[in-house]
Amino acid sequence: MQSLLDALRNRDAILFVGAGVSMNVGLPSWSKLVGEIASRVGYDPDIFSQLGDHLTLAEYYSLLHGSLGKLRSWMDTEWHNGDKRKEVENSEIHKMLVGLPFSAIYTTNYDRYLEWACESSGREYIKITNVGDLVHVDDKKLQIIKFHGDFDDDQSIVLTESGYFERLSFESPLDIKLRADVLGKTILFVGYSLSDINMRLLFYKLHKLWQSSPYANARPTSYIFLTRPNPVQEAVLKSRGIEPIISPLDGHKEGLSTFLDDLHARLK
Repeated sequence: MQSLLDALRNRDAILFVGAGVSMNVGLPSWSKLVGEIASRVGYDPDIFSQLGDHLTLAEYYSLLHGSLGKLRSWMDTEWHNGDKRKEVENSEIHKMLVGLPFSAIYTTNYDRYLEWACESSGREYIKITNVGDLVHVDDKKLQIIKFHGDFDDDQSIVLTESGYFERLSFESPLDIKLRADVLGKTILFVGYSLSDINMRLLFYKLHKLWQSSPYANARPTSYIFLTRPNPVQEAVLKSRGIEPIISPLDGHKEGLSTFLDDLHARLK
């Protein structure tokens, strides 16, 4: 893990944040979202959940209603209601994530939790959701790139199957930025499930990007934090240049908190 520490010290590290991080502060599960979609299209939730994954079911909703507008509004309200901001501001995991010297944070989450954590911690940031935001990039500020969209921009939300297929074509302006950002930098992935085919495709695409480069041998090691060992997945990840860091503790929240605390301590 020494190369990760060196990259952080040199501001040559990028963080990828997945849904597992937001779930630590009570983000509703995909099953709750599927249940809400079911109620809006007249299905029993248990039956509806057997008809496809959340991408296909969201696609069905969009076909019936013409857009995700009302569902997106429900998600925004559900994920940011009540005392959620205070809960995020008190989250040690979020404090530690935005307190580490990453040059950029890419997130596949739609929520505003990272932004709230920055505001609470006093760290300046610029949010990048679409090509228009790229003109406002400031190297002195932390870049938060909303890779699957943001609630402040309805058109950016990637939730349907079609949206995911288009997002993973790797031809959008954000993809071009990603390709430029990752070359020569160490990446740390946290909050991701290895059952997520979209992230596994991302790992594969990044690996192919490096393989096509004449400087493939200079590729820095990247890392993914995992809550439990999986020798099969670990072998596949290593073959794609990603070194697993296995939590010694049961429970994602406790393990991730301990890992981030250790990173902070080593950087002092």
